[in-house]
Amino acid sequence: MSKFKTKFIHFFKLIFPSTGIELIVFLFFLVAYGYFGSYIAIHHKIIFDARIPWDAYFSFDNKSIVMTGGSFERHPLSYYFFNWIRELALLFSNGKMDGNFRFALAWLSNLAVSLSVLQVFKYLKNIIGLPLILSIPLILFFGGFSTTILLSFTPENFTYTLFLLTLFNHYAAIKLKKEEKIPALALVFSGITIGGLTVTNIVKVFIPVAFEKGIFKNWKKFGNAVFRVVFTCTCFILLYLNRIDFKYQNVFSKTNEQYEKFSNVNAIPTWDMIISYFFGGNILFSNFIIRDKHNMSGYHYKGIIMDVYTSWIPYIFIVVLLALILWSYVKNFRNKSAQILIISFLADIVIHCIMRFGLHTAFIYGGHFVFIYPLLLGWLFYSYRQDPKMLSFFTIVFCILSVYLMVNNYLRMTEFFWFLKTYY
Repeated sequence: MSKFKTKFIHFFKLIFPSTGIELIVFLFFLVAYGYFGSYIAIHHKIIFDARIPWDAYFSFDNKSIVMTGGSFERHPLSYYFFNWIRELALLFSNGKMDGNFRFALAWLSNLAVSLSVLQVFKYLKNIIGLPLILSIPLILFFGGFSTTILLSFTPENFTYTLFLLTLFNHYAAIKLKKEEKIPALALVFSGITIGGLTVTNIVKVFIPVAFEKGIFKNWKKFGNAVFRVVFTCTCFILLYLNRIDFKYQNVFSKTNEQYEKFSNVNAIPTWDMIISYFFGGNILFSNFIIRDKHNMSGYHYKGIIMDVYTSWIPYIFIVVLLALILWSYVKNFRNKSAQILIISFLADIVIHCIMRFGLHTAFIYGGHFVFIYPLLLGWLFYSYRQDPKMLSFFTIVFCILSVYLMVNNYLRMTEFFWFLKTYY
């Protein structure tokens, strides 16, 4: 019993603040995002409106996600998760889908995103070992991303996926640092929760297993790793099949249908969608476009969406940031934790940039990978800790990027609020 109690305490400390500075960081973002989301929930209906199933803002599917968890082929187990979210919000609003209901949904999203920022901070502080003078600016940078701002009040799969992925990467990094293997039950839990919300992300759960110490030099360790992966996949598949009443043919037909629908948009050059939407839109807001939408039942409403960048400055911003990320990867090539991050990022690059799935709306997928940026920047700073000149150079570049990010995203959010006041 004492062993179980110890593990529970460690798990609690992993998720929530365990030191004074961690508590300050968590509360700062919880209050900042909370004020922001509360205002939107109380004064505007855009977070949840029973008449609007999808695309009211930036292609998020709030109503359909809250009510059904999303499509079963892409979000196989999120139906159960969002049943709990919805019931919890209804409990707070006395069964009404009103402003209190929206308020509860916004605060649940706020909690998930604030905990995600905390996980990034813990990784920077405890795994990389960065001093606070570098860790704090990095999480402020991360906290100002378009993805973290939007997800802080948005009830969506991406919101909770961001938390689960940051938590798992932090946990896996702790295990690698201690040269321990990831236990089978932890792998199963991670695979079911992360893969259950977005099926393709289950691959990311297995990446750290390949970097466990001596796994390819010891047959016993290799066999144990294979068993853990197979066991996780088996549990996940059985739950997935149970969700769809074992009608597995529907998975393939729906998957092909979704792929055709979301991968054949050619109105914008592919390179521009990759830069503006996939790499850029998740970090730096671009121009907004307002479009006429309808719910296929006679109700018409306005939707806001991101355009590609129209100025050369955002392109320079993204190219410089990607150059720093690539520099970090090259410099930390032999670093297992850095390798895990970049391989995880490559999985999203393949899905969205090479296979082109959802590339025209890739700015909504940031919850799957935006945390990679501050973490790899953290590894870059760490790798040059003994070189004051290079460290100063990177710090100056980072400060310029941060200032531009904050100013740009603040101005764009004022435009978003104009949209809310005008139409919602």
